[in-house]
Amino acid sequence: MRILLLPGDGVGPEVTRAAREILEAAVTGTWAGAAGDVDVTFSEADFGGAAVDRVGSPLPRATLEACREADAILLGAVGGPAWSDVPSEQRPESGLLALRSALGLFANLRPVRVRARGVDFVIVRELTGGIYFGQPRSYESGRAYNTMVYERDEIVRIADVAFREAARRRRHVTSVDKANVLEVSRLWRGVVTAEHGGRPDVALAHMYVDNAAMQIVLRPQQFDVILTGNLFGDILSDVGAALAGSLGVLPSASVGAPGSTPLFEPVHGSAPDLADTGTVNPVGAILSGAMLLRHSGFTAAADRMETAVLAVLERGPKTPDLGGSARTGDVTNAILKHMKTAETIS
Repeated sequence: MRILLLPGDGVGPEVTRAAREILEAAVTGTWAGAAGDVDVTFSEADFGGAAVDRVGSPLPRATLEACREADAILLGAVGGPAWSDVPSEQRPESGLLALRSALGLFANLRPVRVRARGVDFVIVRELTGGIYFGQPRSYESGRAYNTMVYERDEIVRIADVAFREAARRRRHVTSVDKANVLEVSRLWRGVVTAEHGGRPDVALAHMYVDNAAMQIVLRPQQFDVILTGNLFGDILSDVGAALAGSLGVLPSASVGAPGSTPLFEPVHGSAPDLADTGTVNPVGAILSGAMLLRHSGFTAAADRMETAVLAVLERGPKTPDLGGSARTGDVTNAILKHMKTAETIS
């Protein structure tokens, strides 16, 4: 298995190093799989602001080719104030959008799990359409506009991902839109409803996005799979992060059609104020690594990683974002210890 690391900017390199350490331990241990140890190779490539500084582009051609040749990508984070005034095509975030588009990664899966509160849902976010990609768009002096566009086929394929995900879980999808105001959402609701007609094993409910945000805060236990578009999914996943206590603990996966290279990344940003302080939370990146293994078929290794992370989240040590004083290395080492000793939670 060839894993490409895109450390990126800010705290990205630090959390990526931690995730790699745990990944290497997981796949070389005796629990990696019935067939024996997994042969994994890691490589790195420039991406984001770091690539802008080096070659003038957030997504160099060599990096894109490396992404296409890899079996999976683990991304750290991109962006920061150092690149806030560069042309739009050089902004690190534009490189991330371009990468998702080039690889056809149209579905973003963001699980939110808080064991102590009985919270366990996943947001399935459409990733390559909507207002982030719609044309025309313009920024002029005193006037700017963006276009929110969805085609029927884009909605069909993301709905299929959500229904299949729900079939593996508790069999309930909540589709989130703003159909009382937006024509795009009226199409979204109609297509999702039609697609549900062929899925009698999964229940479907519709919810306006403003109510969904409130319900995630008030009664998150009601949700199993939340299906929504690009913009709404971006916002709601951060609301969900508040349930877990920190953006630093949530992972994500971006996937596309069979044959496309999947990308895994923590949902947090580059947090430049925490870079090189040794206090950033590595859990989101480590859990993203576990998602990478699970997606690749190494379920036992992924289970071991997730169990170890859960033990550390419940017992400590904890980084400052979770109210503790531990350093990045302390948390990484504690997870590694739990994983190696096969410690389980009673």
